[in-house]
Amino acid sequence: MSVQAPQTTDRFFAEQYGLGTAELGRLLDLALGRGGDYADVFAEYSLHRNINFEEETIKSASASTAQGVGVRVVSGDAIGYAYSEDFAWSSLQRAARTAGNIAQAGGQHAPIAVATVPLPDYYAVASPAVNEPAEAKLDLIRRADSTARAYAPTITHVMVMFAEEERRTMVATSEGVLAADVQPRVTLALQVVSERNGDRQSAFQGSAAREGLAYFTDEYSPEETAREAARMATTLHDAVDAPAGAMPVVLGNGWSGVLLHEAVGHGLEADFNRKRTSLYTDRVGEQVAAPGVTLIDDATLPGYIGSLNMDDEGTPGQRTVLIEDGVLVGYMHDWISARHFNTDRTGNGRRQNYHHYPVPRMTNTYLLGGEVDPDEIIRSVDKGVYCVNYSGGQVNISNGDFVFSTVEAYLIEGGKQTAPLKHTSLIGNGPTLLQNVTMIGSDPDIPKRTGTCGKEGQGVPVGAGCPTLLVSELNIGGTQQ
Repeated sequence: MSVQAPQTTDRFFAEQYGLGTAELGRLLDLALGRGGDYADVFAEYSLHRNINFEEETIKSASASTAQGVGVRVVSGDAIGYAYSEDFAWSSLQRAARTAGNIAQAGGQHAPIAVATVPLPDYYAVASPAVNEPAEAKLDLIRRADSTARAYAPTITHVMVMFAEEERRTMVATSEGVLAADVQPRVTLALQVVSERNGDRQSAFQGSAAREGLAYFTDEYSPEETAREAARMATTLHDAVDAPAGAMPVVLGNGWSGVLLHEAVGHGLEADFNRKRTSLYTDRVGEQVAAPGVTLIDDATLPGYIGSLNMDDEGTPGQRTVLIEDGVLVGYMHDWISARHFNTDRTGNGRRQNYHHYPVPRMTNTYLLGGEVDPDEIIRSVDKGVYCVNYSGGQVNISNGDFVFSTVEAYLIEGGKQTAPLKHTSLIGNGPTLLQNVTMIGSDPDIPKRTGTCGKEGQGVPVGAGCPTLLVSELNIGGTQQ
């Protein structure tokens, strides 16, 4: 792990917008002018570019920037928040006073001074994508497009999407912390359509990372993304109706982690537990999953889109154990929940942008591997379903009930993977699923996929992963008669 040069981004905001340490201290003083327990100032500048490539030509290309400042004041259980879409000093003063209006205590406090703190660097990028020539990006797009089209004669339509982002953030707090970060992101994704004998199937596959264009050469080529999308689309032509009812389910390694993210992870975000709306409330120290199940939230994985040098409160990104060997050991915290539970922050205070104040959010959430050969897990099932890829789902945080849709799943018959299944549903309960894990594969994987998590109207990039898992019983919402 290298250490980030802390001056780079806070100097950017000082030089470009006149928001240096003196000005930040004055804004914090204004925000707490009527009292309050805590205040922070969050500044952001983001650059986004997108290219859509369809029918072997560029269909659209766009670029946009976003910039602004948000000011938050916490007074007891109340939160005051206001933002400005410009950096004019009068606008920033108005935002600080507006946020501070929730506090009524008055009184005096010492002037607030902020000082820069060093941060880890989990996504050092020698050459950000936003600085690379457009032709280099178009080369990646064309390679993906031609590979998908060449995969099978049934491929009739390919759409390639490339996106790049550079997000600069800075946080100053009334505790004297000044932290700044530059968050890059690149995404390459394909939508592929296959048509055979009147049957039309489509599939989506994408990869994303906090890296530069070299990522698509060194780790995950556009050809690999294209072949996977085309393989999924063509496989679906042979899909059969899924069985219905309760049966053993094998969750494939890698992207099955998104099911755990939704069905379990959200219930471990500390705000739900502070408000007592999670089924995990007051259960720290209890056995909540099968022995061997260890669930991690980890912002320190190099180059992953959920990774963070710092969260949106200026707390360094961390690796947090949530469930260890089946026992609940902690939650994911922001400043407010950490104060409530009298514990340390875990670096999970996240926001989509300066329009919002931060709340506890996941980063990269995954299950540790076990010792069982994944092939042995398949062989152990006489009749069941093997799930590989998913299109999303819904979960009730208060009780953990979920419904998830698969886009790639297979029958297991006599210990062998057989026919692919038409889109079907997994219906169950998150805690019950974890309690019913009877085998944990030795193949943990956290794929660098395109993942965005929604909560309270905000979307943030996240990662998810797991090893191959055998769940002894899960309800399949199939259509087989």
